[in-house]
Order: sequence, then structure tokens, then C-alpha cells
Amino acid sequence: MKVGVPRESADGERRVALVPDVVKRLQGKGVEVVVEAGAGEQALIPDALYTDAGASIGDPWGADVVVKVAPPTAAEIGRLRRGGTLVGFLAPRTQPETLQALARAGVTAFAMEAIPRISRAQSMDALSSQANVAGYKAALLGADHATRFYPMLMTAAGTIKPARVLVLGIGVAAPGVDAGQVHRHVRSGRVSHTGTRRSRRSDTFSPL
Repeated sequence: MKVGVPRESADGERRVALVPDVVKRLQGKGVEVVVEAGAGEQALIPDALYTDAGASIGDPWGADVVVKVAPPTAAEIGRLRRGGTLVGFLAPRTQPETLQALARAGVTAFAMEAIPRISRAQSMDALSSQANVAGYKAALLGADHATRFYPMLMTAAGTIKPARVLVLGIGVAAPGVDAGQVHRHVRSGRVSHTGTRRSRRSDTFSPL
């Protein structure tokens, strides 16, 4: 079996579908891995690390299984092998036309976001890990755009009161909670969350 790892083409997408450690594990199982030149560049993974792990650098689109992060474009779907398989985020609810195009191209596709969140599938859960990152990054971006400082500042010129922060969406597993935790770590005066899950109610209270 051959697995292909293309370079992501979506604007601002810095992730890559496979890292060298996973390539090593696949090689140990007899799976050939082809990585497009520069696929890991935006994730700070040079091609040399992939070749050291046993992958080859070349055209990944004709592989038996192609793994991606972002949904494929129409041009990328046209490069997939008929009868091949695509694994990645496919946005099936918001981009049904992508699934229709894949079906017309004769490609079997597996949407990572559609994997059920059950114990058996936990090792394949790609949503929670990305939600963790999103929640953390959201807090940092909020701080960058805020018109006041998050923590209380006491200076010789006076005291600046800490900000009050509202996190919209506590989330199921991570994003809202992580955002709240970041705010708490920088000692915001008050952190509040919104959410629809009563079981997460205790997570919406700030200890400050």
C-alpha cells in the first residue's frame, strides 16, 4: 500500500497530515509513504526529516490512500486516483459539493470530523486535539485585539483594573475550557462562559 501526503493549499493552513514519527510507524508495517516536496514546511518539518523516516519525496496524488488536513479543492480532487481513498477533514455538513465531487471521481472518502467520539475511536479523534489548540489560540488573539490589559497592573502611575472576559461556548471537551484557563492564568478579573451543556456548569465559574 502507498500513502500520499500532499502539501496543503488552503490559505493560512500550516498543518500537515503526517509527521515523520508516524511515517516511521507506517514504514514498520510495510506501508510506502510519498510526501510532496515542502508538505511539512509550514509546520517547520523539512523534507529531510521525512526522508530520514523512510518516506520518499514525490507526487502523492496517485497513492492508494491520500491523507490531507483541509478539504480538497476541485483541482485536487481531479488529481486523485479513481478507486483511491482520501482521509482528512471534509466538512461534509457545510461543503456537500465536495463529497459529491469525490463520489463522481470514484474516490472513497473518510471525514475525520465524522468519527464518533467513543472509547474505541479515541485514538482517531482529531476534533478534541484541534479544539484544544483553537481554544488556546482564541484567548491569545482576544488579548491581542482587546482594548485593555487582561491582568491587573499596579504601577507608580496608578492601578489598571483587570479586564472582564466572556468566552462564548464552553464546548464539549476543550475549546471554551482552554480559553477560560488561559484567561485565568493571566489573572483576568472575571472570566465567564456561555454554553448549553449543564454538565459543564462548574467549568464556567472563575476562581477569581
